[in-house]
Amino acid sequence: MKLASLAHGRDGRLVVVSRDLTRATDAFIVVPTLQQALDDWPRYAPALEALAEQLEHGSVPSFRFHEHACAAPLPRAFARLHAAAWPSHTALLRQAEGAEAPASDPADRLRRAVSDGFLGPRDPIPADPTASLDLAAGLAVITGDLPAGAGPDEAAQAIRLVTLVGEVIRRDRLRPDGLDLDGPLAAGVTASLGPVVVTPDEFGPAWQGGMPQRPLCVTRNGALLGRPEAGADLGAGFAALIAAAAARHPLGAGSLVSAGPVSNRGIDGGPGRSVAEGGAGFACLAEARAAEVLGSGWARLPYLSAGDRLRIEMKDGAGHSIFGAIEHDVVG
Repeated sequence: MKLASLAHGRDGRLVVVSRDLTRATDAFIVVPTLQQALDDWPRYAPALEALAEQLEHGSVPSFRFHEHACAAPLPRAFARLHAAAWPSHTALLRQAEGAEAPASDPADRLRRAVSDGFLGPRDPIPADPTASLDLAAGLAVITGDLPAGAGPDEAAQAIRLVTLVGEVIRRDRLRPDGLDLDGPLAAGVTASLGPVVVTPDEFGPAWQGGMPQRPLCVTRNGALLGRPEAGADLGAGFAALIAAAAARHPLGAGSLVSAGPVSNRGIDGGPGRSVAEGGAGFACLAEARAAEVLGSGWARLPYLSAGDRLRIEMKDGAGHSIFGAIEHDVVG
């Protein structure tokens, strides 16, 4: 099933969304908010699934679904942990700086991230001329309750929902090893989630190893920045990341584990290449700039500035949008 939270109060108004993202029906007859549904998922999920089936058959009242009316599906989360789960991202940035990439597993590099106020999928991003402002595109899962010490299999079973994530980052506040210069949360300004969250079974056979096996499309001002494959070149899938997050502390229902930016190696196993060079391209500006440094000695692509428009979307094999799109205008 597919769910969304329309902008309403602090925690949104939960709706069930049709598979083609054209129609929605209110979920208040079952549960009013997504967080409440997650708090007692075994109780509410079957009723929400039944409502989703009725929506597909046209047997419940519905209305036109508009992505611009959405808040983040989970407007505020109790916790979010984030990892650069694709090693080629860190490797490319470090190579452009003339340094070696860290050898640690991505699951060892989980960090606390901003979670107490996600941007809506159409909210503007304020420009900051003093910052090297980037938007890194990836994926996120929302978990149910998970005890401390849970293994990867139990962690995989705790995945309730999947969505897009766009993390707004101040690259000038990051050290070469990817850690924040000024302490935790200094570089991660904010983040946005896709308009819609989906249960993993919505992917069918494209859900493998705890990750959608689909490309993530990122554009800037209508030009394709990249279509990296989420299932390729992955260092740690969500099951491993969730297990690492719960290694010493339990995760509460509604915890969010995000991974990104999605990053692919080049066809020769080396650094990723731009779309113009026949590569998969990039899911963040920092990688595109690093590739330019390696190719020509200097970065030409600017970081975000007022007037830019960014779009993040993932489509299924038939070309239909899975989560809707994150689309941000950068405003002065």
